[in-house]
Amino acid sequence: MNRRDRRAAVARGKVAASSTAGIDGLVAEATLAYQQGQFTQAEVVCRQVLSRAPAHAGALNLLGILYQASGNHRLAVKTLAKAIAVNEFDAACHYNVAVSYQALGQRAAAATHFSKAIALGLSGRDAEQFLMKSKVVVEYVKRMTDRSRLLVQNEDLFAAADIAAVADDIFLQCALESRVVCGATLELFLTDLRAALLRLADADISGPAKVGDEVVDMFCALARQCFLNEYVFAQGEEETRQADRLRDLLLQKLSSVGEISPLLLAAVAAYFPLHSLPEAKSLLARRWPPAAAELLRQLVREPLEESEDRRTIPALTAVEDGTSLAVMHQYEEHPYPRWTINPLSAVAGGGKAADVHQPQPGQDILIAGCGTGEHPFDIAQKSPQARILAVDLSLVSLAYARRKTREEGLRNIEYAQADILQLGSIGRTFDRIEAVGVLHHLADPKAGWRVLLSLLAPNGVMRVGLYSEAARRPIVEARALIAARGYRATAQDIRAVRQEIIHAREEPRWDTLLKTADFYSMSGCRDMLFHVMEHRLTIPDIAAFLDEHGLSFLGFELDGKIIERFRRQYPGVEALVDLDAWNVFEAANPQTFRNMYLFSIRKNAPAA
Repeated sequence: MNRRDRRAAVARGKVAASSTAGIDGLVAEATLAYQQGQFTQAEVVCRQVLSRAPAHAGALNLLGILYQASGNHRLAVKTLAKAIAVNEFDAACHYNVAVSYQALGQRAAAATHFSKAIALGLSGRDAEQFLMKSKVVVEYVKRMTDRSRLLVQNEDLFAAADIAAVADDIFLQCALESRVVCGATLELFLTDLRAALLRLADADISGPAKVGDEVVDMFCALARQCFLNEYVFAQGEEETRQADRLRDLLLQKLSSVGEISPLLLAAVAAYFPLHSLPEAKSLLARRWPPAAAELLRQLVREPLEESEDRRTIPALTAVEDGTSLAVMHQYEEHPYPRWTINPLSAVAGGGKAADVHQPQPGQDILIAGCGTGEHPFDIAQKSPQARILAVDLSLVSLAYARRKTREEGLRNIEYAQADILQLGSIGRTFDRIEAVGVLHHLADPKAGWRVLLSLLAPNGVMRVGLYSEAARRPIVEARALIAARGYRATAQDIRAVRQEIIHAREEPRWDTLLKTADFYSMSGCRDMLFHVMEHRLTIPDIAAFLDEHGLSFLGFELDGKIIERFRRQYPGVEALVDLDAWNVFEAANPQTFRNMYLFSIRKNAPAA
């Protein structure tokens, strides 16, 4: 059936659909027809839905996809825009309209909607799933295979035409700018792409390289990615020497007020944090194309703002404990994580056992060990009436958190430097205390836990995150490798151990590490594999502490699929708070608490 016949069939309604079905049934019918390649049938049913519910976002989205499939991107944009008007938080609609904008050559509009889709969580899918299907990545993987088989050189992986093809991938560019990209294959792709940028910028010294604005934009995005992952990519000796030469050239041009090409700026920024260079601030006074200006905002303006802010952060307690000082030093060097996306925008999938214990309006909340602020930022947005005190050892982390909070205009968070072990001296109590991912980095986790309990009001709720002994076995194995090789917590050694694991990625023992987001940034990898202090606990350890202190266990927070599996084995609501049952379940499923034990407890009021 050609397009004209198809339109006529739709107009006459000759393709049957159940008129008695409810809206949900019709949408399911249309979706199934689309999945089976019956596009005409799918369109007819979509129109039936829209005749009854003109603002049905799902039907509008599917109709827009159908227009895309037929090559009518203008009508797809018009239809998908209606779907977004109904629900601006639908990641799928933003992604789909971006695809059509890209097909129409409207790069700015495509980038806006791709970025929105990424910020909204891509409907529960990882950006890496989309990137691995990209034509340029698929072609790279093929060439990687050829390189190992036919001794193809690195230089052959990204010729001028290949770089242009990469630059045409707007979704890739948006992903590089907004979040740390994970995955061993994608890291190898980006590492080789960075080397191509270096070669191109080096060639540009003798004569201006003829590259389009899109190529410059892509390389600026790549440099931002390198800053986000804190320069975790491997680099050879010659590559390092070449990067050093370009950095020296940039410094020379800065001191002489010489012209600086955006390509040179991006190449240096892909290997060095620009804010650390002498006279880096002067870069901000120059005129730059938009992509380079955004690069300088993230790599120069924001870090310099944070540096100034550190001097104004109040100290709530002294930091004197030896372990606390060592942990503080680690996070001063590598604040963790370097997050960019508003956490409230991300769409979280799956149910959680302890959702009923979310912060309530008007509560006084303590966040112990707030890091770079992602945690308090999230809670402050969800509970704008709550009063939040967020403390951490690291001034560098706190400055990052304060900048992000100012940018969003949040006014209900107070930040301060403090050691958990000293918090008993502040003379305050809290309705809720959040201690996620911090107690296991104390010399004595239970001592810190007791200090926090002394600050919790009667009937107050504490949310705790602790490392699981069972789930951390792959981490322990990696730490054994680190000890055997004599690796230290330096950038060079962190890169080295990562490369050893990446090159042995076919070995099952590294599967868990390679699927962990922390592996793909310098601060994350140091936090995971090189931390100066780490304790791992078991469920019986937790149960004993709760019993000792008369605390009520309110439940673990886990993905809904894990909760379902547990309920099939242990039916009944009471089982969800049965730590003995969870201990047996974890023994059979060691990666259940892969991130950490995340749970809530209540401090019971004393009996009258």
